[in-house]
Amino acid sequence: MSFLDIFTSILVGIDVTIKVTALGMFYAVPFAFVFGIAQHFTRGSTRLLVTTVIEFWRSSPIIVLIYGFYFSLPGLGVHLSAMTVGSMVLGLNIGGYGSQAVRAALQALDKGQVEAGYALGLRRFPILWLIELPQALAAMTPTFINQFIQLVKGTSLVSLVTLADMTFVAKALSQTTYAPAKIYTALLIAYFMMCYPATVVGRMIERRLGRGREASHEF
Repeated sequence: MSFLDIFTSILVGIDVTIKVTALGMFYAVPFAFVFGIAQHFTRGSTRLLVTTVIEFWRSSPIIVLIYGFYFSLPGLGVHLSAMTVGSMVLGLNIGGYGSQAVRAALQALDKGQVEAGYALGLRRFPILWLIELPQALAAMTPTFINQFIQLVKGTSLVSLVTLADMTFVAKALSQTTYAPAKIYTALLIAYFMMCYPATVVGRMIERRLGRGREASHEF
């Protein structure tokens, strides 16, 4: 097979890679915001519980989690598809890291803004929703884009549970064509083509946010 034929064959699995990425973001973003905000506000044993959940998903090896959920849960009567397991594990792992970006962004805000919100008669949740989160979102965005790129690269692991993503297709081709150098070079290029645009967009957003912060400081 020519290099172009190999590259085209690998792209057959791109729909699975995109689907796992999209579903992973569906798990990651809510997890990041809910647990990041919870860790910011809670104290004592509640904060310990929140932190434990975050660290479980951040610290556990992704491969072990994928195998554990996919092969162990059926023994407990819980049957999840490979797509659900792969996207959920990757999403919650990324969400664990994202939660720390949310928490750090909220903690970095000037505490005087909360006091000003109270002075205007706002309750705590409207202050969070209307004042804190819009400002913190600017600080979170670059980290979220980086985590999105990590998620795309992490989708290569779902081939372990027989999802026919690009990596799975590349492995199958390698076993039939015996041309691993060309195959994995093509796979590398395919992932690069998916991730590099996100990197460019991330840099553009960082520059724009940087200019916005500079303008706000001038006032």
